[in-house]
Amino acid sequence: MKSTIMLSAATALAVVLCQAPSAMRAHAQNQAAIAGQVTSAAEGAMEGVVVTAHQDGSIVSVSVATDAKGHYAFPENRLEPGHYTLAIRAVGYDLAAPAATNVVSEQTSNVDLKLVPTKDLPDQLTDAEWMMSIPGTENQKAALLDCTSCHTLERIVKSTHNVDEWMQVVSRMKGYGAVSQPILPQPMLDKSRAGTPEEYRMFAEYLATINLSATDHWQYQLKTLPRPTGDSTKVIVTEYNLPRKTIEPHDILRDKDGNIWYTDFGEMFIGKFDPKTLKLTEYPIKTFKPDAPKGLLSLEFDKFGKIWFDTMYQGSLGCLDPKTGQIAYYPLPPKWNDDRVQLNFTGLHYEVDDKVWTKSVGTQDVYRVDLKTGQWEKFRPTDQLPDVKHAGIYQVMADSHNNLWMAEFTEGHLGKIDAKTGKVTWYATPTAHARDRRMEIDADDNIIVTEYRGNKVAVFNPHTEHWTEYPLPPGTYPYRANFDKNGDLWASTMSTDRVVRLNPKTGQADQYLMPSDTNMRTVWVDNTTTPVSFWVGSNHDHALVKVEPLD
Repeated sequence: MKSTIMLSAATALAVVLCQAPSAMRAHAQNQAAIAGQVTSAAEGAMEGVVVTAHQDGSIVSVSVATDAKGHYAFPENRLEPGHYTLAIRAVGYDLAAPAATNVVSEQTSNVDLKLVPTKDLPDQLTDAEWMMSIPGTENQKAALLDCTSCHTLERIVKSTHNVDEWMQVVSRMKGYGAVSQPILPQPMLDKSRAGTPEEYRMFAEYLATINLSATDHWQYQLKTLPRPTGDSTKVIVTEYNLPRKTIEPHDILRDKDGNIWYTDFGEMFIGKFDPKTLKLTEYPIKTFKPDAPKGLLSLEFDKFGKIWFDTMYQGSLGCLDPKTGQIAYYPLPPKWNDDRVQLNFTGLHYEVDDKVWTKSVGTQDVYRVDLKTGQWEKFRPTDQLPDVKHAGIYQVMADSHNNLWMAEFTEGHLGKIDAKTGKVTWYATPTAHARDRRMEIDADDNIIVTEYRGNKVAVFNPHTEHWTEYPLPPGTYPYRANFDKNGDLWASTMSTDRVVRLNPKTGQADQYLMPSDTNMRTVWVDNTTTPVSFWVGSNHDHALVKVEPLD
């Protein structure tokens, strides 16, 4: 049974929030709801400061960035009349005093903002900035990339654990499911995946050198990323808060009616959010293993408009019919469905042969189910990667012939299982230790894969077996990426809180700074708008986020 939540009665606000950016620019030239200049004693007029306006009692926050002269402006059609609190994001700075104002129709409220040096810089640093600041080798720092799925690096560097304590902590953390969060840890059923504390001694010794176990202040300089400039400031970001702090929107889809669908990474729900009415509908997902971690990850449309998803540690695939709300489940057979199973992702071109692919993180097995007969098959493609210790497949995705493509996450390989013959082929990515993560497959069956550790996006042409790589700004560590209708490449990041838009022809990368800690996972590039816009889930801040460039 689905449940519907009215997140706000402010339907009129939602309607204007969805107006086209072109109309928004026209209004911005003539009338602003709130406008002003941001300055500080150290810099004078400040470019690239994110200014956020939040109306009392609303789930919606709207943010803009200051231009080269420190000016900001909220277009009139983005803020309905009412009382608003203003906030800023600019690393190293805080507001000198609280700021608020009233919005009145057809009037501009002028609010200049003064910033002062922050008294708590560590609290403002992103994971990318911590990675820049801490000492250590590239290999030592790379191990930290696994920590940021559940929490920020701030928790590590502010801790006081010594080596022996760290060994215990890391072993305990390894025993939690990937769906865990600080306010809701979820132990896995498979205790063997945690390992023994002694296995983590080397990592623990490193962690004790970057935290506060032996000193009351860090023995290294805290470094920050520059604020956005130029085109990276020409953007409006709208955040829609979700009703529970335990909601972690992971994968995002937009349907033809403009509804935003998401998987809840920390709970057994699929959500449908209507930005026009601010109505949230939640579809409860069946629990197959009550004691196993709960949460969903992948979400994909099939050719028929149905939505497929995985249930991760619950060991089943699911298919939701958006028209009826009915859900069909496809649990893994009991002979393979043990405590180690963690199903992620579906290969969705079953119109070819009536078969759907998936894989298990815990066992590194790949499975295929025949939807007509209900029969399952098992494959072991990582056995053909003998030079990779503990090879791990992150994502699987099917091409137009229902061949399965696999992103290998331990080192960085792209794999293929031929749908007809079962033949396995692996291709090493050009960048060493790239750690391939999420994929997209375009209409020509080119594979777009993020190189998480390599800080690049790679495109593989299966016809020519040729790779093309696109470097991203330092510290991006991309999770997922895709091209828009204009050929620009969009990427989400778990580290910098910046949505990246890269022009492959010029190499120019715009970085749109988000108003808050996001830990962005999947991306949805919305080609129905002009300019192209972008939806993403704020995994750590239980919000849906829309990013609208103004050019």
